[in-house]
Amino acid sequence: MSLFGSLFTGVSGLSAQSRAMSVISDNVANVSTVGYKGGVSNFASLVVSPNQQRSFSPGGVQQSTQFLINKQGLVQATSSGTDAAIVGNGFFAVTSQPGGAAPPVYTRAGSFIPDADGFLRSANGFYLLGWKLDTNEQPLDVNVTQPVNVRDLNATTVATSTLKLGANLDSSQVVHAGAYASGDMAEYEATDGASGVAPDFKRQVQVFDSLGNARSITVSFLRTPGAATWSVELYADAADVESGSHTNGLLGSGTVSFNGNGSLAAASITPTFPATATVGDPIGIDWLDTSGSSNSSIVFDWGAIGGTDGLTQFSGESAVSFVNKDGAGFGEFTSAQIDDSAYVEASFSNGEVRRIFQIPIVTFANAAALQPRSGNVFAVTRDSGDPNLQIAGNGGAGQISPSAVEAANVDLADEFTKMIVTQRAYSANAKVITTSDEMLDELMRVKR
Repeated sequence: MSLFGSLFTGVSGLSAQSRAMSVISDNVANVSTVGYKGGVSNFASLVVSPNQQRSFSPGGVQQSTQFLINKQGLVQATSSGTDAAIVGNGFFAVTSQPGGAAPPVYTRAGSFIPDADGFLRSANGFYLLGWKLDTNEQPLDVNVTQPVNVRDLNATTVATSTLKLGANLDSSQVVHAGAYASGDMAEYEATDGASGVAPDFKRQVQVFDSLGNARSITVSFLRTPGAATWSVELYADAADVESGSHTNGLLGSGTVSFNGNGSLAAASITPTFPATATVGDPIGIDWLDTSGSSNSSIVFDWGAIGGTDGLTQFSGESAVSFVNKDGAGFGEFTSAQIDDSAYVEASFSNGEVRRIFQIPIVTFANAAALQPRSGNVFAVTRDSGDPNLQIAGNGGAGQISPSAVEAANVDLADEFTKMIVTQRAYSANAKVITTSDEMLDELMRVKR
């Protein structure tokens, strides 16, 4: 009977609107949840007898929930270096267990902090997955991800490999007559002036060996006959190097010359080690075997030929303006951060920064079909397609915004408006039930 059908239709309306209110309440409750993707209610009619034209049997309504997974939330800055937000397409891969027993799930919630064991974990306890990098900062295997650990690191040292000296040599320096043999200035230092030739200008620079020991190299200049030409010698403390490779500590010698405008014209330095070294090769240093340090190879940059970005010769006091070099002594881990290329960087107390992991951005053919799970994560479904691990900013993957998180994509004003509409619709369906009940009661009175 159609009156009973009206009752059941009203009940289906109440059920659908109550589920819609549940979706709204869930959205409002998670308005502060990082990376939360809000849901919307979709309604569809239920038709009992679509082919009957002369009679009508009421059906009802059904409700389904769709999560707005592809809708970007507002990116908000934070003060944590291990927070990251994805701007665009993609997800972070996370797991509930660091041992690899649990399958990965996916999230947009990029708020991670190191736990007691050094693993980067979300507020919901999920472990961030990434590609571990080798010593050359390349992924060990792009097909294998593992939980990102920022404390499973040894202390670090970095041997000096490049050094650039910026200095002016006084053009009014008196020219010394005579010929000078390689090592004269080093011999002067080694014998405390008893022999050899005193340099016109010298400067000690600090470098680091492979064990992080700080070593001193002296760069000495002597004005010699010729068109704006200076003899150059590099030497270390003789007690630090092998005497067979470095007599009196001499590391290399040669000349530098300058153009009429003060710019560098030529630099010809020949290392003393290894024995096969030629002009312009890196300066090899054969550290004393008992030190335990590996041999060093340092590229000295005197500046561009014809330029004034390194050595110059102008009228004025000889002086060093800058020394740019790499290398670092012993350093322990101090902090970690995620950069805008999705690399996890470890910082050490000696100023060294090392990339240790790269975070892949996971994309799907149909991300809207992912299945929501507790903890603000999503699981793969048949309709979503397989996960595709991409480098941030490549292959359709979004960019990384470091020290930021993505807020929930919920609009409170919109939710409150929907709440009013849902409440009215619920009341209207309840009215259908009470009205149908009154009509049935009227029918029952006909028998009297």
